[in-house]
Amino acid sequence: MTGERDPRAWWLDDDLMDQFRRRRKTGPSNSSQGWSDRTRGVRVVQPSRTGLPFNRIFGASEPPFISTAPKSTSIWHFSEKEISDLTTATLAFTVALGFMFSGTLIGALQNPSAFIVGALRSLLTLAPAFILHEIAHKIMAKRYGCWAEFRADPSGLRFGVILSAITGWVFMAPGAVMVLGKTTVSQFGRIALAGPVTNIVLWILGAALFLLGEATGLRSNITDMLLQTWMFGNGILALFNMLPFGPLDGKKIKTWSETVFWIWISISAVTVFLNFTLFSS
Repeated sequence: MTGERDPRAWWLDDDLMDQFRRRRKTGPSNSSQGWSDRTRGVRVVQPSRTGLPFNRIFGASEPPFISTAPKSTSIWHFSEKEISDLTTATLAFTVALGFMFSGTLIGALQNPSAFIVGALRSLLTLAPAFILHEIAHKIMAKRYGCWAEFRADPSGLRFGVILSAITGWVFMAPGAVMVLGKTTVSQFGRIALAGPVTNIVLWILGAALFLLGEATGLRSNITDMLLQTWMFGNGILALFNMLPFGPLDGKKIKTWSETVFWIWISISAVTVFLNFTLFSS
């Protein structure tokens, strides 16, 4: 009995990306059998790659193949690894935004209450925009029979927190939904579109609550602050991800359908414009 791992053990694993990495190390390389396996394989696709490690954001290579189809799980299944990564990314995102609202690490040390209030404000209003955006990609991918889970990018999280601590600006690559499966161009575009559409729906919810407060007179400084952050966060996240560049969702959507792309980038731009109109005072 050797100490080597049984190659069939991946069927019991929850993390297919780990299985994929093992197969890359031990699988066939340039043999004719290996090429045959690759042509029958499953391509690794990433519908939301805004959180890939920085060394893969620009000019990422063609996703490789694995020769075994992923096992099927419930559309609402979240593995322990995925929950851990989502939690880590959310906490790092919240800390970075806390530094932004308090004005760098120095500002947070000088005024801890500003940091705490900013972090809580972000956790309540901006974290849902990020989390639900990623979960929307996951659910849509699983509807098409793919394996899909969020994976955090530790280097992107560290960079984002450090940048915010030093400058007060937030630019973070928190992670991405990793997808294993075969998809058509149309399906791939719809998987990408799910994220921005979710942010638009969340923006509409925030706008409805804001207008309801206006109509009923139940507004307060706290609710206005929370709804303003909620609406700005979702509008900007939707518009940014709809840009047709690099790894952003907009490029995949535009490749699938020019019409759909222009409709949703226009809607996203309108939400950002309305944010400034509603909260101009």
